[in-house]
Amino acid sequence: QVQLVESGGGLVQAGGSLRLSCAASGRTFSRYCMAWFRQAPGKEREFVAAISWSGGNTNYADSVKGRFTISRDNAKNTVYLQMNSLKPEDTAVYYCAADPFWLVPLYEYDYWGQGTQVTVSS
Repeated sequence: QVQLVESGGGLVQAGGSLRLSCAASGRTFSRYCMAWFRQAPGKEREFVAAISWSGGNTNYADSVKGRFTISRDNAKNTVYLQMNSLKPEDTAVYYCAADPFWLVPLYEYDYWGQGTQVTVSS
């Protein structure tokens, strides 16, 4: 069982930055690929970024490439999402998720956090 708790969301002006964190419980964090998803009001949840077990591989949605960076610290059981050059369209609830396998479909992720709100004002 893995419990995920996101933090770091908030209100920021367009062009600003935020860093999200997702802390995982348990001693098996390194056995999970981690990902960030987001869901804007009235829209479906969408993939943002993913990182492999040791952090050697990453994957990003086209909409965030070059602006967002996913990273992880297995010693701290934490995954991060550094978000730069934020745009109003990045406004959403951001969720972290964990799965033993790499880049599985959204609906196959085993564990989810409760989400953290990110609001980007224009």
